[in-house]
Amino acid sequence: MSIKLRQNFKYAMVVPTSMGVRITPKDGQPVYSTDTFFMQATSAETNVATISSYLGLPVKVLTSFVKDSPVARFIKKDLGSRHMDYEGPEVPQGGPWGFRHQFNIADSGYGTRGPRVHNDRAGEVGRTLNVKDFDLERIFGEEGVQIVHISGLIAALSEEASTFCLEIARAAKKYDTRISFDLNYRASFWEGREQELRDVFTEIASISDVLIGNEEDFQLCLGITGPEAGGQDIAETIENFKEMIGRVKEAFPNCSVFANTLREVVHVNEHLWGAIVLEDANWHVVEPRSIYVLDRIGGGDGFVGGLLYSILRDWPSEKWVQFAWATGAMATTFMTDYAQPTDEEQVWSIWEGNARVKR
Repeated sequence: MSIKLRQNFKYAMVVPTSMGVRITPKDGQPVYSTDTFFMQATSAETNVATISSYLGLPVKVLTSFVKDSPVARFIKKDLGSRHMDYEGPEVPQGGPWGFRHQFNIADSGYGTRGPRVHNDRAGEVGRTLNVKDFDLERIFGEEGVQIVHISGLIAALSEEASTFCLEIARAAKKYDTRISFDLNYRASFWEGREQELRDVFTEIASISDVLIGNEEDFQLCLGITGPEAGGQDIAETIENFKEMIGRVKEAFPNCSVFANTLREVVHVNEHLWGAIVLEDANWHVVEPRSIYVLDRIGGGDGFVGGLLYSILRDWPSEKWVQFAWATGAMATTFMTDYAQPTDEEQVWSIWEGNARVKR
């Protein structure tokens, strides 16, 4: 295996993030047609880390909270239930028009009616994430971390958050913590900051060990030419993606693992789900297979969570994409946008296509 993990550590994984809540109508209904919602604490980065935390590895969340907010209390309780430690400043709300935790308002869609997501991030407390509020020497030097997972969503939230993620990556590199970077390009986050963010993302990518992204992410975040268009079948599509990843590897030679998922939507509740992982010179591909979908949000994060868990467990690299494919597929079977695996056997059963009852 190409990734050697630090052996003296308190945390297997650390994730910097901005926490919020997601509200979802029941039974796949549109937001405007219902009065009953399911509320959960959420963030893409904790969705990734949940695979490791539910399977028994120590995880820590670096974030910020709105002081005295009942939503912050709800989030802290949720993180505790997911077996995650957390740390971060309590930011005064500053009155009714001050800071708050983001709201993600989304229906799951049904059949031929696709999901619709509305992000309400005005006043988001995560935009205040500041490296001065965290003792990175203690976290990475004294406590020790095996993998830090950084998302482009957080790195692009604000100038402060960009610096925060960059300094975390630098500290991780200094203390021999492996760095996972999911590019997660969002056009609205980048507007007016294109060159600044290109520089930040390029530096983080240059010292990362694991890079995750789709064709748009690699093109718009890092300036890498995307895959050729017009593929007529899945084999041609996969070869085009391999060529793109090859260009990414040439541009970032210090990185040893590259990954992206493949998804084709048959209808809301059936997707064709696949993945590509390059580890050193070894390609591992899962051609898209049919999966049933309760709620698609979080499938990609579930994949990344399974990939990083596989690396943390020091498995042979050919198993990484299999386990990651299964945890991504598993996430789409939950109303929460993260998978909650009981044990590794449950995940491997998904990979094997074994949905038989276990007594």
